[in-house]
Amino acid sequence: MNYAQVDFNKKPNDDLGDFEDKFQELFYEALKQKGIENYDRSNEALLKCIELDNSIPVLYFELGKNHSKLKNFGAAEDALKKSVSLDPDNEWFLDELYGFYAAQNDYDKAIKTVKQLVKYHPDYKEDLASLYVRTKKYDNALELLDELDAAFGISVARDVMRNKIYAATGRKKDQIKNLEERVESNPDKESNYLALIFRYSENNEKDKAFETAKELLKVNPESQLVHLALYKFYLDEKDADRAIESMKIVVKSTQIKPEAKQKVLSDFVNFVKEHPQYETDLVEATSMVSENDNEKSLSELGQYYLSKNNKAKALEYFELALKQDSNNLGILRNVLLLQIDLQQYKLAEEKSTKALEKYPSQPILYLINGVALNQLNKPKEAIASLEIGIDYIIEDAKMEADFYNQLSKAYALLNNTAKAKTFSDKTKQLQTPN
Repeated sequence: MNYAQVDFNKKPNDDLGDFEDKFQELFYEALKQKGIENYDRSNEALLKCIELDNSIPVLYFELGKNHSKLKNFGAAEDALKKSVSLDPDNEWFLDELYGFYAAQNDYDKAIKTVKQLVKYHPDYKEDLASLYVRTKKYDNALELLDELDAAFGISVARDVMRNKIYAATGRKKDQIKNLEERVESNPDKESNYLALIFRYSENNEKDKAFETAKELLKVNPESQLVHLALYKFYLDEKDADRAIESMKIVVKSTQIKPEAKQKVLSDFVNFVKEHPQYETDLVEATSMVSENDNEKSLSELGQYYLSKNNKAKALEYFELALKQDSNNLGILRNVLLLQIDLQQYKLAEEKSTKALEKYPSQPILYLINGVALNQLNKPKEAIASLEIGIDYIIEDAKMEADFYNQLSKAYALLNNTAKAKTFSDKTKQLQTPN
């Protein structure tokens, strides 16, 4: 933009030249002071420029911006409005005034100003739609969004705005109608089908959602994302073979996020609990998950085998999961407890000792360590570990009783019957209901 209607390169040769020199010097002083954030000094120079010539709009524009920085909002608005009145077709002046009103949450004035900006760029039309949403002028907003979609195609940002309107107004039918029209007008676009499937499901129109998913599969047999919906529908239809086929497509997909895969695997685990004949398919599906996504799926399998009381198989999968995420305390705890249950005391002692270096305030690790040491006939080491760990217990009577029980066993191994009885009695007291 031109900062003044004065030719700063013109050589001074009379009084006009002196005027231009003085104006130029003051104007550049204003810009310099603004550059070092000395807005008061900048305004002083600008006001002197206005005394010399009050018809130059950029002076008020700069003055308004400085007042905004100084939080002189009334003066800022007056100065910016003056710059616009002197140059009503200047996009920069209008944009600054619009930004000022938006920052002040003065949406009615912001709307009035941005309407003048719409002719410069369609982005302003999107801003106007957003302002309509803020002021609950939903019909106006939808009308603008429809215009923008027709002119420039579908946009994620506009869809977010559109969905906010539908949610605020409860217009689920309008939302679905809009998506149905999109599918009809652009039948090759996968995202339109997926959005419609989601909205049908949300609106409890499962049959329509299922039909739309099957239609997408016809149109695009290579679609991977559609199987996120299809596997659920197949499960509801008790079509296990197709459900499993869809699940496998999901877990090995490169397009689907790990969180979604985990949800599918979780559903798969629950399904196999009721239909154990598909256990092989579950293991196969889990092996398809990429290494980065694999820790949670391995844990799911561990939990599955634990629920089937197959502790050896559960341990196998928890150990694999722990290799993927060595800092997961929950998985570590499962591994250690299963090692104790399976009488792998040496492994449990070594792993719990190492774990205590990383987690020195976790009482469960001291307990497991103490159990393993007792079983390995190392009562003195067990006592040392258990006495440290018991201090970390917070309001957990059951765990406290387990500690006393192990201390009783350790002292019994040392033939210290008095101490053994003392801790045995404490165990019984905690185990006896009040």
